[in-house]
Amino acid sequence: MKQPVTALLIVFLSIMGILILNSAFIVDQTEQVVITQFGEPVGGPIVEPGLNWKVPFMQEIHSFDKRVLEWDGYPSEVPTRDKKFIWVDVTGRWRIDDPLKFLQTMRTEANAQTRLDDIMDGISRNFISRHDLVDIVRSSNRILEVKTRDEEMSGEEAYEKINAGRDSITRQILEAARTIIKEYGIELIDLRIKRINYVQSVQYKVFDRMISERKREAEKLRSEGNGFQAEISGQREKELKKITSEAYLSAQKIRGQADRESTRTYGEAYSKDPEFYAFMSTLEKYPETLKDGKLILTTDSDFLKYLKKVE
Repeated sequence: MKQPVTALLIVFLSIMGILILNSAFIVDQTEQVVITQFGEPVGGPIVEPGLNWKVPFMQEIHSFDKRVLEWDGYPSEVPTRDKKFIWVDVTGRWRIDDPLKFLQTMRTEANAQTRLDDIMDGISRNFISRHDLVDIVRSSNRILEVKTRDEEMSGEEAYEKINAGRDSITRQILEAARTIIKEYGIELIDLRIKRINYVQSVQYKVFDRMISERKREAEKLRSEGNGFQAEISGQREKELKKITSEAYLSAQKIRGQADRESTRTYGEAYSKDPEFYAFMSTLEKYPETLKDGKLILTTDSDFLKYLKKVE
């Protein structure tokens, strides 16, 4: 009698264990879950982590990642408005914003990746083909901003000026894609043009234009540098001449004052004893005059009057 009861208890406990195992499920912090019954969603999405329950064998759980996911498109050849063919590689970041709508439209993340490939490729081609190559490559007119505001751009430089820029085009693609992708329960967080490659026929022309543009800008900067150098050199010469002139003027004033003082001193000495002054002056001139050893003078010359007195 005890064996049938024990067997029934074991069967009952086994059934209960199976029911509990098929009823309980755990939602991870990185997941969000939608419960369906016979293919139809039941209740709202479960986005909070923890232990949850479902009707066993009748209800099914669909788990989706609620973290930011990566989308990386395939490089595609796109013509620009100015008839230049380039390879464009776009990447983005997205997340499942509405898991219930995502389940109804995409079912799986793999289907979503495929759908993103189709949508992003079409939108990227559409916007890129509306702009010139220079708008796709550059984001600003930084090179042209080297010019002062008063200068006018030449025709060649005006041709290189961008109208929209790479960042602006990327934002336009992002906004357009967000509107479409939102219908699938997906939020497109960000989108970037990861890489641009030129086809062989365009590559050499682009490189030549980039080289000539840099050379032109370098020559302009070099010319401005030479102008500044000439201006600084001229200012230096002007200051040097000013300093030299002032120094010469000061020297002449000092020399004039010294000569005046010397003349005054000589005058005072001469006025006290003119005869002695004349005698000393004549004696000072004798060695200078007679240094060659030859001198022809008449006997009545005043130059020899002091020598005559000595005799």
